Amino acid sequence: MQPKKILVIQNKRIGDVLISSVIANNIKKVFPNSHVAYFVYDYTAGVLENNPNIDEIIAVNDRELKKLNNLFKAIRKIRKARFDIIFDPYSKFQSRMICLSSSAKVRIGLKKAHKKLKLPFYSHPVNFLKEGSKDCGKAIEDRVNMISSVFPLKNPDYVPKIFLTAEEEAYNPVKEITGPVIMLGVLGSTPQKSMPYEYVAAIIDHITSSYNATILFNYAPHQREEAEKIYNLCRDKAKINLDIYEDSIRGFVKLMNHCDMLVANEGGSVHIAKALEKPTFTIYSPYVNKAHWCSFEDGKMHDSIHLLEEKPDLFSSFTLEERRRIEENPDELYRQLTPEMILAKLIPFLKGHLQSAQTTDEPTR
Repeated sequence: MQPKKILVIQNKRIGDVLISSVIANNIKKVFPNSHVAYFVYDYTAGVLENNPNIDEIIAVNDRELKKLNNLFKAIRKIRKARFDIIFDPYSKFQSRMICLSSSAKVRIGLKKAHKKLKLPFYSHPVNFLKEGSKDCGKAIEDRVNMISSVFPLKNPDYVPKIFLTAEEEAYNPVKEITGPVIMLGVLGSTPQKSMPYEYVAAIIDHITSSYNATILFNYAPHQREEAEKIYNLCRDKAKINLDIYEDSIRGFVKLMNHCDMLVANEGGSVHIAKALEKPTFTIYSPYVNKAHWCSFEDGKMHDSIHLLEEKPDLFSSFTLEERRRIEENPDELYRQLTPEMILAKLIPFLKGHLQSAQTTDEPTR
């Protein structure tokens, strides 16, 4: 019997791609000799590299794929590859059309429980779970459930992993720095995921005045000018190192591997740090459903804050429609998630991980 050819379509952002790697890690338990390929945007491929459970990465440009002629080319390429099984956790127009046009007999995709698909995109449509029941977060649980709903899966693995080579492990641009190194995600992946700049500066000011630590900034290469605006608002610039920076996902992975923790807006950097087993403190945008993405948060190794938890009366509901309304203009709600509110949770987290680096005087807030 020929080894199974399996495709996972996850053409979305970095965090989504990384957590979807659990599909590869688990399907290899079901079909150990299978060939597993991932169809992803090129800028996300770095989180999949060197994963022993992934045999092929089909990287495409996100803007180019939006052009219908390029989508049709991708469809023809996938059909020609003759995959036996396709997983579609993305479940959008592009991926559904690829599934529908493929020659795969087994096509597994996620769908909302109350909606009926208009076309037979999937041979095995799997409903999104109504709610999560594990500490990995609902998004990861949904992806593992795609496998276990169709195939017998023993001892599922819910933990996304990043695999580094020995050479990558040895790369250490912070080796000359004494004391803890804190990676701080100063900007979200989109403006809607970014806190007010003065709020970010206030958090940085607390860290630099409370700890003998060095702060590094994480942001997308095109956000350099905005990151410098935040830097200019900070008081103690001597404890912030802007020179140590990586402009690629794989570069960030190698750098984060030698940092002591991450404090950031929810996004791909948080999932990378967790996969590297680094402590994380996550600040959620008001429109993000925390239950989906709060993987492995235990209040110690990984902690977070969401405005909904602090001021539940601000949200009449958390439906998709409400989330979209908030996403269109999250600034008003983001400003209600004040630095004082964030620091009330961040301070105990920092003390738990940076006790030895704490300065003698605790600043007032």
